[in-house]
Amino acid sequence: MVKCKAGLSKFIFFVLVKGYFSRLKSRRMNFPENLYYTKDHEWVRVEGDVAFIGITDFAQKELGDIVYVDIPSQGKTVAQHDVFGTVEAVKTVSDLFMPISGEVLEVNGGLDAAPENVNSDPYGDGWMIKATISNAAELEGLMKADAYKALINA
Repeated sequence: MVKCKAGLSKFIFFVLVKGYFSRLKSRRMNFPENLYYTKDHEWVRVEGDVAFIGITDFAQKELGDIVYVDIPSQGKTVAQHDVFGTVEAVKTVSDLFMPISGEVLEVNGGLDAAPENVNSDPYGDGWMIKATISNAAELEGLMKADAYKALINA
């Protein structure tokens, strides 16, 4: 056995433990098969001619505790890839990018009082906007769950 300084042993232990919990965290992430995903970590759920849009489980875990969601785009038509709002976490503010072109029909008002729903239920109560689908062909350019998992190495 090679002797090493205690500090190095603690560092190696930390790296191993961190790697273990990182893998464990990714295994617990949720990737619903019925959604579309973007490289910017938004998701889209299509219900008829309306799309529900939010951020992925991976994104909310990376951001940490969500404290505020600002979406001033209700009633506006937003082009694909344009910013439709921001999400504020304890450690950062991040832009929200429109995964498909459409008019923002509704903003999830429940997030005003409970922005933490984005953390606890990103695909349910944590949805952010409802929008029309202006160009259904844009959905074909989005990822399905397996491709998204590969993108984030989950």
